[in-house]
Amino acid sequence: MNSPRGPYRKTLAKRRQIIEAALAAYAEAGSRGVSVRDIAQRAGLTDAGVLHHFGSREALLTAALEARFASGAQDTQDGGTVRRATPGMVRLFAEVAAAAAGPDQPAHAFLQGRNREVRERAARTLAVSGEAAAEPGGAVPSPVDPAWAARILLAAKDGLQLQWLVEPELDLAGDLAALTEVLAAVLGGRGPELLATPAG
Repeated sequence: MNSPRGPYRKTLAKRRQIIEAALAAYAEAGSRGVSVRDIAQRAGLTDAGVLHHFGSREALLTAALEARFASGAQDTQDGGTVRRATPGMVRLFAEVAAAAAGPDQPAHAFLQGRNREVRERAARTLAVSGEAAAEPGGAVPSPVDPAWAARILLAAKDGLQLQWLVEPELDLAGDLAALTEVLAAVLGGRGPELLATPAG
């Protein structure tokens, strides 16, 4: 496949630069907000220059969150994303999620897809756990529906992250690990990979 040429390649490079600036700004900001101006200054652009490439702050933050999830996917094999969670990244997720309620919002389709993917992956893992438990010598199979447990798991993970944003003294990694252990015990012994999605 040919690589982009000319102005299109420059536009893609500029968009990547702005996304990286947004992620860096949120990573350093902690629980305080980040403005388009903060991002523009990091990217060496004006506010208008940033918005020219994304159309709106919401579209920019959605693109940044998509990039965060894409880069975090490689860290999920060892559960590293929980350890990498920062108040800034959780805040980015919270802002994008709050703005995504309406179907016409930039993040709506992205977060629907993200939630569906996480739930389906967790449900598959839970179903395999239940099948393993039903084998001779396995634990007693769980009566818990894997799809329901996956929805509850995602809701609990997202909720714990929001609580952590408001109360940073909470042990987010510990709470998520404990939740995983409880679900693993209830559902047949597997679980650490269930929370393997980027924090925030």
